[in-house]
Amino acid sequence: MHQTNLFLTSLLKHVYCHKTKTAYYETIISKPLKTIMAYDSFISIKNKLYTMKKYLTLSLLIFCSVVAFGQSKVVCCSKPSATQQFAMLASNRAFVKSHKNPVKFHYQSTIGKSINYKTPDGKEATAFELKAKRATNNYLFVIHEYWGLNDFVKKESETIYNDLDNVTVIDLDLYDGQVATIREDAAKLMQSVKEDRAKAIIAGAIAYAGSHAHIATLGWCFGGGWSLQASLMAGKQAVGCVMYYGMPEQDVNRLKTLHCDVLGNFANKDQWINPKVVAKFDTDMKAAGKKLYLHQYDADHAFANPSNPIYNAAAAKDAYAHTVEFLKARLK
Repeated sequence: MHQTNLFLTSLLKHVYCHKTKTAYYETIISKPLKTIMAYDSFISIKNKLYTMKKYLTLSLLIFCSVVAFGQSKVVCCSKPSATQQFAMLASNRAFVKSHKNPVKFHYQSTIGKSINYKTPDGKEATAFELKAKRATNNYLFVIHEYWGLNDFVKKESETIYNDLDNVTVIDLDLYDGQVATIREDAAKLMQSVKEDRAKAIIAGAIAYAGSHAHIATLGWCFGGGWSLQASLMAGKQAVGCVMYYGMPEQDVNRLKTLHCDVLGNFANKDQWINPKVVAKFDTDMKAAGKKLYLHQYDADHAFANPSNPIYNAAAAKDAYAHTVEFLKARLK
């Protein structure tokens, strides 16, 4: 560009000094000069366009990054559901260690049997069913604890089945057939539960029971929280919910949709579903206009499981008596 300017200056001086030949030089210079000026103008515009393109591209990248960050922040920072909060405890070493490995326990039922039923996600679920002796619309859904649908759950369900008389009891399996015998494996199973799949298993059980079924729910620990969720899902078919030291629903608006009373058996020594959590649940149920029958024991988490080394026989006996009384009144 510098050489071009020198060349033009030289030509212009030549034209100035030889006035008699102005017309001749103007003829020679005008077209190349216009061409060069046009070229310079084109380069200038091209450079400006290129600069604008860079700014636009950079702006677009910044905008997309901000949008993506905002969306990820919403996902990351949105409050997890009650069941997700409980599942997250599986990452807590203290919580895992608090679950002593269960003593070996074997039970073979002469009444119950395994069943399969369809779930709305296009799959099937397995369950353990204790069918009522006579035709009935009364059902009790039992949801296992941390370890999965093991023999302890089946035995406990059969005891309840006999004490309630004519009720069909179905043990739901939210682990899809997997059972743990050591606490680390149980933690992995609990963490691996997908909420959509668990809800599909419950929805399939509700459909299996039928549209005229009166459904009560019961669960311990992991299953305690899901017992309440199952009653919420059962809608107007729900007649009663029993929770043993499970994570309560914390959304008052969801609790307002509940169509049944709740019996809660909780442990005052529980570090996670502790008295503060239980007190909030009590307050939330009142705010929702729902009835909570609350029983709290000087015991630890999982006090009702006799295969648990920290089993509390006195607390378990009292909680069970309240449970049977509560269910009998609602599954007539």
